[in-house]
Amino acid sequence: MALTLAQANQIIAAALARSNEAGHKPMAIVVLDDGGHIKSAQREDGASMFRTDIAMGKAWASIAMGAASRVLTQRAKDLPAFFGALASTGQGKFIPQTGAVLIKDPAGKVVGAVGASGGTGDEDEAICIAGVEAAGLQPG
Repeated sequence: MALTLAQANQIIAAALARSNEAGHKPMAIVVLDDGGHIKSAQREDGASMFRTDIAMGKAWASIAMGAASRVLTQRAKDLPAFFGALASTGQGKFIPQTGAVLIKDPAGKVVGAVGASGGTGDEDEAICIAGVEAAGLQPG
């Protein structure tokens, strides 16, 4: 199963709804397909200009490494030189910071990743998870 545009938009809508319910600062959310290409992206009014790039970098790192960005944050602490090299190799697209999760289909196959930026890493991650689950998919 490939991630559809409708699913990507549903993930973003639900994530933004959860963010607004929680009273978070304005967010940007980016959904990437399993090849790391943008499927959908939105930046709320008032979100700073870097938010979309940061959300994309978190999601890109997650899909590139096949792990939630929370896991990558810890790995980066343990292997700073390696993760610095990954960031350089990724030409600035690789941001191993908490705030992105993999998107898995009902069979558990990775079909993409979603990243958010605007709140704390925990807030960003929580709204990503809420968005993925609202679309009937599994966060990973």
